[in-house]
Amino acid sequence: MLDEVKISSAIIEKGLRRMREITRVDVVIAGGGPSGLTAAYYLAKDNINVVLFERALKLGGGMPGGGNGYPFIVVQKTALEILKEFDVNFTPYDEEYFIADSLETTAKLTAKAIDAGAKILNLISCEDVVLIDDRVQGVVVISTPIEMAGLHVDPLTVRSKAVIDATGHSSEVTRTLVKKGGVRLNTETGGVVGEKPMWVDFAETTIIENTKEVYPGLFVCGMAANAVFGGPRMGPIFGGMFLSGKEVARIVKESL
Repeated sequence: MLDEVKISSAIIEKGLRRMREITRVDVVIAGGGPSGLTAAYYLAKDNINVVLFERALKLGGGMPGGGNGYPFIVVQKTALEILKEFDVNFTPYDEEYFIADSLETTAKLTAKAIDAGAKILNLISCEDVVLIDDRVQGVVVISTPIEMAGLHVDPLTVRSKAVIDATGHSSEVTRTLVKKGGVRLNTETGGVVGEKPMWVDFAETTIIENTKEVYPGLFVCGMAANAVFGGPRMGPIFGGMFLSGKEVARIVKESL
């Protein structure tokens, strides 16, 4: 006979164990969009202890919505090897552009990252950073529903050797560091430069160049990288996002 209490107890016990497991990790990723999920996979597959926090209920950032609600994304030829590694089906549009299902891509990136060993928690917001001795050494997290309700509830802390800001256009982690820490970033202005209007070709190039350590212990990737360093947006082409996630994983691994 099924027992409601046992069902609830199983979820609570597993949830508490998971939260204890992630209080000290190698790498924290804030944001479960395409670049964050890709970074989580490439870090975890090399046995890096990584946790990814996504503030929303769903993963994938803007990718599940494809372009204007059509559930498809475009990936350029230079990023096809990543799609192949994630077992994502795609069809050619011409010699340069390839089309993939946005929902399939999101699902397979998520599954591959988890299978590789990444721990992913949704409905968790990174509302602050841990800044010790002029180095980012973790994040401060709180349940998204509590944050949305505006309740005065103290958050929890997760310590790490590195933090990756993959929060997309808002670049929330980096902006919080500048606002509250009063620090100077590794940008031309010393702050978050801000995202520029769309220029796909230039954006897909600069997103890789802007994927780097922006402050000791804090790295940026994906659209957050272009927002922080002043690159343009690119719309529903996602090759640069995947390549940026892979690149930030490489850079972070070298820094550990």
